[in-house]
Amino acid sequence: MPELPDIVVYLEALQSRVVGERLERVRIASPFLLRSVDPPLEQLAGRVLRRLERLGKRIVFCLDDDYFVILHLMIAGRLRWKRPGAPIPGRLGLAAFDFPAGTLLLTEAGTKHRASLYLARGAGALAAHDPGGIDVLAADPAAFRTALTRESHTLKRALTDPTLFSGVGNAYSDEILHAARLSPLKLTTQLTVEEVDRLHRATRDTLSAWIERLRVEAGDGFPEGVTAFREGMAVHGRYRKPCPVCGSPVQRIRYAANEVNYCATCQTGGRVLADRALSRLLQEDWPRSLEEWEARLPGPA
Repeated sequence: MPELPDIVVYLEALQSRVVGERLERVRIASPFLLRSVDPPLEQLAGRVLRRLERLGKRIVFCLDDDYFVILHLMIAGRLRWKRPGAPIPGRLGLAAFDFPAGTLLLTEAGTKHRASLYLARGAGALAAHDPGGIDVLAADPAAFRTALTRESHTLKRALTDPTLFSGVGNAYSDEILHAARLSPLKLTTQLTVEEVDRLHRATRDTLSAWIERLRVEAGDGFPEGVTAFREGMAVHGRYRKPCPVCGSPVQRIRYAANEVNYCATCQTGGRVLADRALSRLLQEDWPRSLEEWEARLPGPA
């Protein structure tokens, strides 16, 4: 799923291409994409795109007269910048946004149709789509601590909760926790002041570093190859590969469609939190979500 660094770089690439330009029309190829009925899609045609915004992992097109297009790429949604009037790809294509200088295509791999498009008019209608999490790049230590310790959750769950932190998902939460040298299953209410400060610094430093790295990769072109598994990540997607800090094999916890990646040496004092053999042994008793993990934790992780 595109997360904060990917969305920031998408927005920067779109800035010079579509801001101040007239949206000629929106073509929808998938009946599953558009999730709202008011205002009608036809009312967007001919309106100028005045600015771009980010709501968590959502991209917002702000048009004339307080019209808004809210695009959530979810797991497999991707954006492509093509020549004006470019056709929507037959198998992966969901929609096209036509501007005088080019066409922005929305594609989605797979068959689950999770990407979504909402239309809204007025600031109040737009605010209803905001999950409410704080901007982790702008938050000071006090604001970060308040959000983090609002409820007792595992660090992995807290960082990926969009009502607490804006734009952090499965991939970058793994990288942040590795940089902070903290267990993904440690509870937020059991952190020391020093650990909270360390996590705050790791969050800002990790996301800022990846934004800059993706900027360099994109250059003057449009971002391509957006993925949750990137070369250079420390632990995410690197199960059994050596930790770049200590060389220990990266471990993982699998639940439902997600996984937690961590280094036992750097983050958990050498303790392996889970493995695939144990998950097969427990079968139906194996937790399927972070909420279930939290419910089963006997104490500090």
